[in-house]
Amino acid sequence: MDVPPRPLMSSCANAYLTPEHELLREQVARFLAREVEPHAEAWEREGRVPREVLRKLGEAGLLGLAFEPQYGGGGADALTNLAFTEALAASLCAGFVITVLVHTDMAAPHLHHAGTPEQKARWMPGITAGRTITAVAITEPGAGSDVAGLATRARRDGSGPDAPWVIDGSKLFITNGVLADLTFVAARTGPGRHDISIFAVERGTPGLRVGRALEKTGWRASDTAELFFEGCRVPAHHLLGEEHRGFRAVMKNFQTERIALASMAVATCRRAIELTLEHVKARQAFGAPLLDKQAVRQKVAMLDARTRAARQYLYHCAWRVAAGHDATSVVQDVSLLKALTGELVNEVTYGCQQLHGGMGFMTGTPIERLWRDARVLAIGGGATEVMLDEAAKRY
Repeated sequence: MDVPPRPLMSSCANAYLTPEHELLREQVARFLAREVEPHAEAWEREGRVPREVLRKLGEAGLLGLAFEPQYGGGGADALTNLAFTEALAASLCAGFVITVLVHTDMAAPHLHHAGTPEQKARWMPGITAGRTITAVAITEPGAGSDVAGLATRARRDGSGPDAPWVIDGSKLFITNGVLADLTFVAARTGPGRHDISIFAVERGTPGLRVGRALEKTGWRASDTAELFFEGCRVPAHHLLGEEHRGFRAVMKNFQTERIALASMAVATCRRAIELTLEHVKARQAFGAPLLDKQAVRQKVAMLDARTRAARQYLYHCAWRVAAGHDATSVVQDVSLLKALTGELVNEVTYGCQQLHGGMGFMTGTPIERLWRDARVLAIGGGATEVMLDEAAKRY
């Protein structure tokens, strides 16, 4: 697939972005142009992102912006992290984007927030350098958005504090499941509905089996796998945080995860509009460019207006997180943001694909891939209906 020229709407200024943020965005854009876009089609066919490109991201200092500097991180706040995720999500290879964001925003933050100094010293330097790739295993065949409904269990094999844990169960739809060196696994550890703990499980741990890589409609460059835990023995010191407190850890990190997914949605909208403007300016129909047709230009303008509004809400939510605002109201805002952007990206990519005509339905064209990859953003990380209910419960 040919890489399209740089976006027409390159100005990203808003009240939340600083000159340092813009420099970061430019750094990410250069990386994408050099290391990602020329290879995206091959990665789509192979169903994987090479580890080498993740190591290059780590060498560039882009895999641990929000983590502690002593472990190779950047100590950045939520706004700086958003500037990174939105710039990264401008890639036409969403499979690459989600591979990175699961590592940086969905899996490794569990270690960042709950890990002991010893656990961080052991794993975090490799995570920020791109040598240790992470995944998070929560979803199961019978439990998705309802985290408290998971069935995977962990029990102590013995009575002392050093007694290992034994995990039994299975996980489904695990992004980076094949690639990961370290997976943060949620398992039930008590009789209560919320008695869930998080365990750090390394690749090669006895009893961990990676099942088949799953075929998906979109995000084809990212690996998605089933994981099976069959008497999986995990050392006692691999418990992350306090026993039975994993449910709260998952709920807390959902805010970071959902902002990252919303940034993917907004960036996808922007790229779709940019590609469509290029197309309707160049495409001749009935003796004039398509953009000369009132219905066409008004359609693009309305999609652009809604995208710009959603983008401002995205940055507002990240600012609230960075400012440490009341958790309940932040959860409501982020839930609304996730619902809004997950639906909007599907509307925008559909509308933009329609304006490409038959070419928009051809596999390998940029707009076709954006349309295909957008679908999951209304499902993953909390389906739209769940997000709306989460927000409504807080009125």
